[in-house]
Amino acid sequence: MAFAVRLISLEVKLEDCPPLIEEDRFRESYEKLRKLLLPPVKEVELRSPKRSIKIGGKYVLFRHELKYHNPTAIAIDVDDSMEVEVLTRRAQIIEGFEYEYVGQKLKLDAIAVRSVTGDLKKFAKAVSVVAENSSLPLILCSTNPALVEAALEVLGPPYHRPLIYAATKDNWREMAEIAKRFDVPLAIAAPGDLDMLVSLAKTLSEGMGLEELVLDPGCLVGPGGLSYTVKAYSWLRYKAAYDLWKYAGYPLLATPISVWTQMSGDPRDVMWWEAILATILMTRYADLIIMHSLDGWVLLPQVMWRFQLYTDPRKPVSVPPGLREIGKPNEMSPVLVTTNYALTYSMVLSDVEKAKVDAWLLVVDTEGLAVDVSVAGRKFVGDKVAELIKSSGLEGKVKHRILVIPGKAARVSGEIEDVTKWRVLVGPMDSSEIGKWLEKNWTSEKIRELMEEV
Repeated sequence: MAFAVRLISLEVKLEDCPPLIEEDRFRESYEKLRKLLLPPVKEVELRSPKRSIKIGGKYVLFRHELKYHNPTAIAIDVDDSMEVEVLTRRAQIIEGFEYEYVGQKLKLDAIAVRSVTGDLKKFAKAVSVVAENSSLPLILCSTNPALVEAALEVLGPPYHRPLIYAATKDNWREMAEIAKRFDVPLAIAAPGDLDMLVSLAKTLSEGMGLEELVLDPGCLVGPGGLSYTVKAYSWLRYKAAYDLWKYAGYPLLATPISVWTQMSGDPRDVMWWEAILATILMTRYADLIIMHSLDGWVLLPQVMWRFQLYTDPRKPVSVPPGLREIGKPNEMSPVLVTTNYALTYSMVLSDVEKAKVDAWLLVVDTEGLAVDVSVAGRKFVGDKVAELIKSSGLEGKVKHRILVIPGKAARVSGEIEDVTKWRVLVGPMDSSEIGKWLEKNWTSEKIRELMEEV
């Protein structure tokens, strides 16, 4: 029963129950369960030799019903008109993009290689250059089947499994044959025409036997365009999640990059619209978005909002407990104690680094609760601190036996002292005051006095 409950909550997988897999008498039951647990939105995997991403695999329309799975993949474009040096540099920037936020490293996920020249050799060369200089999965963007085929020949299966974009009402048969031959997922594009999009999905799935499809209803920003776009993505996901309609049950691809062809004027205005459209469509169920801008003010809101959107609303965001080094601490550096609530941890870490203090940071497992809440809920207690001191090997790293706890945890200072046998100092109420507090209270004389007391 416990396993079944966790299975329904998607906390475990069927494969975590070995008898279901290993014993023949359970094979029929396994298949029934597997089909019952399939998400309404099919999961599609893109791969490179070193990385893979999964898009789709969604179960619900609203995140409070069940945590969203497979965060929206963010792809940045390159095109075959770029010189090799430019291609290489841009691919490296995309791959190297990283932003640390509440203890998590936020990154980009894929590179979309676009054909703008229509030249077979140039497109194949661009794909080859990007593949050699990046480990990210690729999206091959062209409506010309010959170009797509040439690019796939360059990549060579099975190490690369890119998404090919896109099949349209004019080329769907040729693109379907290529997708089948190379065993790669295929995106369908029908901007502004949901009937055509669904018709193509039905034809390709039933008539051509393709199951790994991705749908692009189009990104429009002109008069009435934005309204249509938001409604189209919402309608497709609603039909998949609530009506279990097969032809809508595929990952959704959004192309905020298209604003660059729909708008003119100040590039900053276009970038602003690209950022706005990406955020809207990520919220409105896009499983993969293709963008052009590499500016931090465009991308940071996307990766941070994605992080927030794909956290479990039923659980606090937390970081792994343990011992961290801030700066270059030594055997006489202060030992600061905090909780593993992601926001608390990131603020403490940031404030101590700004104060240019070398310190040890003991991160206690409070189940993702902040200091005041964890103290009230008996999650920030002496036993947990003592256990962490032992498991982290802190005793072998410092000569003193002094802990500095948050001001909001003052009420448990005595308990922590009794259990750990370490001297406990109550620090400031706000982590922004840690630098000044340590400057005043962590002096050689005071440390010597405190060690004598211990």
